[in-house]
Amino acid sequence: MVQDLFTFQNDQELKRQAPLAERLRPTTLDDFVGQQAILGPGRLLRRAIECDRVGNILFQGPPGIGKTTLSKIIASNTRAHFSELNAVLSGIKELRQEIDAAKNRLGQHGLRTILFIDEVHRFTTSQQDALLPWVENGTFIFIGATTENPYFEVNQALVSRSRVFRLRPLQEKDMYQILDRALKDIEKGYGAKEIKLTIQAKNHLIDVANGDARSLLNALELAVETTQADDKGCINIDISIAEESIQERAVLYNKNGDAHFDTISAFIKSLRGSDPDAALFWLAQMLEAGESPRYIFRRMLIAAAEDIGLADPNAIVVIESCASAFDRVGLPEGNYLLSEAALYLACTEKSNSVLGINSAIHSVKNSQKQDVPNHLQDSHRDSEKSKARSDYLYPHNYQGNWVSQQYLPRDLQREVFWEPTINGWEGKRRKLFAERKKRQISSGLDSTENQSPKF
Repeated sequence: MVQDLFTFQNDQELKRQAPLAERLRPTTLDDFVGQQAILGPGRLLRRAIECDRVGNILFQGPPGIGKTTLSKIIASNTRAHFSELNAVLSGIKELRQEIDAAKNRLGQHGLRTILFIDEVHRFTTSQQDALLPWVENGTFIFIGATTENPYFEVNQALVSRSRVFRLRPLQEKDMYQILDRALKDIEKGYGAKEIKLTIQAKNHLIDVANGDARSLLNALELAVETTQADDKGCINIDISIAEESIQERAVLYNKNGDAHFDTISAFIKSLRGSDPDAALFWLAQMLEAGESPRYIFRRMLIAAAEDIGLADPNAIVVIESCASAFDRVGLPEGNYLLSEAALYLACTEKSNSVLGINSAIHSVKNSQKQDVPNHLQDSHRDSEKSKARSDYLYPHNYQGNWVSQQYLPRDLQREVFWEPTINGWEGKRRKLFAERKKRQISSGLDSTENQSPKF
């Protein structure tokens, strides 16, 4: 009894001392803010919770949007014991303890267990495999949370046994609702205090929190607890206090996660689409997230070949020069070199004609006859065939340093692999090479069209 009383008092004190974000954590679906796409009236997850038919779940989404909170609400609504592990701090030992406890609850009391594992992608493959038998036989209901794409970062066997729900960053109206609740809730928030936030302060906190409720509430708590009340007992929070309390937007970016691939994709597509402003924006996001400049330069070198190509052959020279100069300069001044390279690619003429190599490779894989024509073979060997090889026409002996002869195998002489655009360097040569190709096709194999040497 004494122990129970002591435990109760300890729990109450912990609740009073808990951070604002923890105190305001919703306990019912009606209190939960946001995620209407999966929790709105009639939605699958809401129906499953209300009918007590929740199965194994994987929640994917950025921090501070309610993954843990929603898991606890599910536990309270489905009459199940809630156990929680963090994959960063736990291992096989802790996992086995939770499994044994879940088995005892189910066997002795008929009480189901919801085992919530935060950052489940941080478990090793063997640790994730250890969950499978107990997930399959129903010893516990598994709910995992991850900031990464579970289809890449979580064992496929575990994913296949779970329903994946993607949670989105909270919308602006949701953030205002959370902020308003924190200021008005007398028991858990600051409703017992007189607090005035200017419109600018509110807007700044919500803008920089960027859909992360925890970040918003932590900033509000810091602002309130560190600001002296005025003579009338009112705590006034203006824009300057708000800026100090939440100094910069968190860039949700993991070098191995979805944001990494999505952001570099947006960057490359902005270069390809000739939008210099968008290119600079996505470049800045990668730099703020700590992306490797070498990686960015490598992707720009690829873009210089793939998306600019022969419309501007100088593009690859510019990127290589900027990359070389970056190695000598370093950060932060090296950002100018990254910017110059990105702007050059975004603003110069575009062509993807170098992708003709893919057509050529396809032809190599699928064509049967690929023998080198006799007149193109090495004339310095096999004297018996040297006469046939002597039919080769030396282009420099002809006007314009070109003569109509075939360079492709007989069965491929009508193939066109390189299709230049009308842009830039290759655009100036497009008509010439089209005419030459037409003459080659019409002249027939090894024909010279009665052309005379220029000498």
